[in-house]
Amino acid sequence: MSYFQDDDKNNDSLKNDEIQKSPLQERLEQEERETQEKRQKRKGGGGGKGGYLFTGFIGVIIGALLVWLMMPGLVNQMPGTTTSSAGNKNNTTINQVATEVTTDVTKAVDKASDAVVGITNIQEVSSGGFWSPQSTSEQPAGSGSGVIYKVQGDKAFIVTNNHVIEGAKQLEVTMPDGTKEVAQLVGHDVWTDLAVISISSKNVKTVATFGNSDVLKQGETVIAIGNPLGLEFYGSVTTGVVSGKDRSVPVDINGDGTSDWQQEVLQTDAAINPGNSGGALVNIAGELVGINSMKIAESSVEGLGFSIPINSAIPIIEELEANGEMKRPTMGVSLVDLTDVPAFYQQQTLKLPKDLTTGVVITDVVGNSPASKAGVQQYDVIVEMDGKKIETAIDLRKHLYNNKKIGDKLTLKVYRQGKLVDLSLTLTNSDSL
Repeated sequence: MSYFQDDDKNNDSLKNDEIQKSPLQERLEQEERETQEKRQKRKGGGGGKGGYLFTGFIGVIIGALLVWLMMPGLVNQMPGTTTSSAGNKNNTTINQVATEVTTDVTKAVDKASDAVVGITNIQEVSSGGFWSPQSTSEQPAGSGSGVIYKVQGDKAFIVTNNHVIEGAKQLEVTMPDGTKEVAQLVGHDVWTDLAVISISSKNVKTVATFGNSDVLKQGETVIAIGNPLGLEFYGSVTTGVVSGKDRSVPVDINGDGTSDWQQEVLQTDAAINPGNSGGALVNIAGELVGINSMKIAESSVEGLGFSIPINSAIPIIEELEANGEMKRPTMGVSLVDLTDVPAFYQQQTLKLPKDLTTGVVITDVVGNSPASKAGVQQYDVIVEMDGKKIETAIDLRKHLYNNKKIGDKLTLKVYRQGKLVDLSLTLTNSDSL
């Protein structure tokens, strides 16, 4: 039996049924079809493109209403925003916290900073040339820092560096509140690079407290206060540590390229720049422990600044305030290091032993000086003073200036034409020569 054959029979049966419909059935079916077409037209809104456009427009309106209703909820969920509950108004604010930080460093700066001032060096400058008459005017030649250390009556005294005030026709001090004061030079000392000036005490509110630089420890926190690069950066603060104590830095006093003196200094890595000179180096207690003096400015060097220890500075400050200068003992001689004398002259002129390689050669003796009275001669070579070995002119000056006073006796051992000679002299003030 085949399924296809059964299907053919069924189709013939259906055809027979369609043929057998009465006129009444056909009329009823026609009416039913017309009724369904009318219903379909009413559901399509009249049919055609107009119905679809109208339906789309209604959908857009409904979508916009939904978005508008949802906006307040979306805004509240955005980060960094808050919504006011009154009147449903949205106000965007930034939360800010104000914390006042106080540390030992800030306390030290508060204590000492008002004692640090700016110093302007005003010099006389000549101008003019062949076609115009010569004229002079006073102009700022540089600036530095200073520290108010004392108020006495109507005067306030300030310590600074000698190189800050050197060559000044006039000195001007800038106070912490910005007011200007005319300053007078009290005294200065080229060897220690210290100077004292004075101003009216009318606007002075703070005086530095002296500390003790001898008790400083390596690695101890220190703070440098001054005016780097001029008054534009007035009152700048840098911090660091004591990198080293009892350092000696060679100094060329007369600018001839040869070291004349060794300055005893503190070494620190607190930033010290031009304009900081004469400013304060304070400890964590806000006490003055040094006067900022110099730094080594080379591309290969970083964080190598120096300050004059306050214990070394105090005797100089007191002497300058009292006398306007440092009265030091003198021998009345000119000197040169033996190491700067060629070997030929050491042997032929000075007739020194071959094993003698260090000492100080006397190149000239001032008439009527202590050296002249004691019988010191030109080309004598000093090798010992008061039993202490002398190798360079710096050694001689340090012994003379640090250990002796005017009127003291000084014993010498010198080589003269190959023989060792003992001499004794009485030191006098250089002003007497």
